[in-house]
Amino acid sequence: MSVLKRPILSEKSVGASEHKKHPAYSFEVDINAAKPEIVEAIEKFYEVKVADIRTLIARGKRSTRQTKKGISRGKAANYKKAVVTLKDGHTIDFYMNI
Repeated sequence: MSVLKRPILSEKSVGASEHKKHPAYSFEVDINAAKPEIVEAIEKFYEVKVADIRTLIARGKRSTRQTKKGISRGKAANYKKAVVTLKDGHTIDFYMNI
């Protein structure tokens, strides 16, 4: 089981990563992962030094739709998000392998 699942590349997270003074990068991580595990995984995979990390559990959105058989209700899964700030001089380029 991997700690890091995927980087989050939304408009808001990309804007935060382009901030000049303190760029921040967002990742979806395993819901049971602790902060030291996340820091170790990011430093090992991307070869950078982490200055700060913030985590949150994002609740899944509820959805309802009308079908021929009636109302169908569902819910997306909860996931854990980690927002990582790197030390000066370190950057992560998500697009280098494209």
